[in-house]
Amino acid sequence: MAPKWRELADTLAARIRSGEYAPGQQLPHIRELVEAGEGSKSTVHAAYKALEAEGLVASSRGHGTVVRRQTPLKRLGVARYDKAKWRDGDQVAFIADRVATGRAYRRGDQTQTVSLVEAPPAVAEAHGLPAGADVYARARLVKEGDQPTHSLTSYYRPEHVEGTRIVDPTPGPAGRGGGFRVLYDAGYEIDHMKEQLFARVPTSDEAKLLQLAAGEWVVELHRTTFTADGTVVEFAIGIHAASRFAWEYDFKVPDSAQAGKVEQ
Repeated sequence: MAPKWRELADTLAARIRSGEYAPGQQLPHIRELVEAGEGSKSTVHAAYKALEAEGLVASSRGHGTVVRRQTPLKRLGVARYDKAKWRDGDQVAFIADRVATGRAYRRGDQTQTVSLVEAPPAVAEAHGLPAGADVYARARLVKEGDQPTHSLTSYYRPEHVEGTRIVDPTPGPAGRGGGFRVLYDAGYEIDHMKEQLFARVPTSDEAKLLQLAAGEWVVELHRTTFTADGTVVEFAIGIHAASRFAWEYDFKVPDSAQAGKVEQ
């Protein structure tokens, strides 16, 4: 037998998913459910906390418990880096995600700070630099409306970006086409990438920055960006609110056996 709070949480979750409780709608106050015989105050409170941890509702002082938007942003895979988007147009990666999801965006949804810092160990390793070498850190916080969706910090070798718009701390993308276009104009055309994903519990600072509900996890992204000759021109670390994204990959399935036959 599931505990009473779990049964109540499952019942409320079903009502949310069916649309009975719509996005933006406030759930009944705890005392209302207690009076309706749904359980004790502690039972209802535990059920609401479970719904919050599952990303279905958000609770705040003065607003109660409100149903969250249930359509997460598409976080595109290969398609978000299409050169036609940033080299020939002005659709930087986070905007490509919004367009694919059918959601509105403003260039100001991305803020940034730029600083020259000592390379953290993972950054130094990715760039092939000695520990403590100087790198530029371009940190961005991306929001949808008033709600943060993720942070992303890109690290660059100074000789690749010195004097470019990448080190300009003006809020928003680094000019038309963003950082990839800046690298392209500087003679560093991106050719391929490696992305690694890690799901984990957020730190207290990350939970505060991304306005995460108690119990909500994050997805940490490590992105290494290469030129055709294998030069690393960017290493980025992103922290994404897990419930606010749906990661989408559409790619041709490789056949290394056939590739080997062609080479022979």
